[in-house]
Amino acid sequence: MEYKKEVSPAKLMWQMTRPHTLTATFSPVILGTVLAMSESKINWLLFVAMMTACLALQIATNLFNEYYDFKRGLDTADSIGIGGGIVRHGLQPKNVLTTAVVLYVLAAVIGIYICLNSSWWLALIGLLGMAIGYLYTGGPLPIAYTPFGELFSGASMGIGFVLIAFFVQTQTLTLQSLLISIPIGILVGAINMSNNIRDMEEDKKGGRKTLPILLGKKKGLVVLSSAFAISYLWLVCLVMTGYISFWAFVVFLTVKKPFEAIQGFRKGSAEPQYMRLAMKATALTTTFFGFLLTVGLLISYLF
Repeated sequence: MEYKKEVSPAKLMWQMTRPHTLTATFSPVILGTVLAMSESKINWLLFVAMMTACLALQIATNLFNEYYDFKRGLDTADSIGIGGGIVRHGLQPKNVLTTAVVLYVLAAVIGIYICLNSSWWLALIGLLGMAIGYLYTGGPLPIAYTPFGELFSGASMGIGFVLIAFFVQTQTLTLQSLLISIPIGILVGAINMSNNIRDMEEDKKGGRKTLPILLGKKKGLVVLSSAFAISYLWLVCLVMTGYISFWAFVVFLTVKKPFEAIQGFRKGSAEPQYMRLAMKATALTTTFFGFLLTVGLLISYLF
C-alpha cells in the first residue's frame, strides 16, 4: 500500500506560490529602486509597498495558473514545475481561486497608496498588469496557450517592474532606465521560454500553441540561447556607450549559468533530471544577472 505523505496547509500554500519563481519580482524591483538613487532620494516605505504589491500580483498569477490548468485538465499528479496542491494533495480549487482574488485586492489597496504618493497613471498600468496576470491562464483565450507568453511576461514582470519601481521614486522615466530594463525583460521572458520548452509534450496534449511548440525544440533552444547572448551583449553596449558604469561588468560572473541551462535542455530529452537542472540554471541566470547588475549600479553610485 502506497504511503501518502501529509503536508501541512501552511507548507502546501507556500508550495503553491512557486517560491522559486519569486526572484523574478525581487530582482527587477530592487534594480529599478537602486537605479533611482542617482535621480532622487529613496522613499523606503514606497519601496516596501511596491515590492509587496508586485509579489502579491505574481503569487496571484501563479495561483490562477494552478487553478485554470487544473480546470482545463492540463495539470496531473505527475506534472512537474507546479505547486501541485490541487492535483496531489486535494486542496480545494475554490480556495486557491479565492486566495488569488484576495491577493489582487491586497495589491489594489497597496496600489492606491502608491498612486497617492506618485501618479494616478500607475492605476491604469496596475490594472493592465492585473489583467495580464489573470488572462495568462484565465479567460477564453489564455496567453499561456499562445506564442506570446514570453513577450507578456518579459514586458510586464521584467521591463515593467523595473520602470515602475524607478518611476515611483523619481516621478519620471529616463532613456537610461529604459535601456537597463530591457535585458532584465529578456531574461524574465527566458524563464517563461525554458518553462515552455520543458512542458512541450504536456502542452501539446493540452492544446497549447506555445512558442517552443511552434518552433520545435531545436529552434526553441536557439531562441533561448539568443536571449541569453543578447542580454549580455546589450549590457556591453550600454557600458561602451556610457549609459552605465563599467562596474556593470560584474554581471559576467554569471556567464556560466546560461551554458549550463542550454546543455541541460539538450540532455533533458534522454535524462529528465537534466531538465530540472536546466530550469534552475535559467532562473539563477536571471536572478544573479539582476542582483549583480544592481550591485554594479550601487558601487557606481557610492564611488
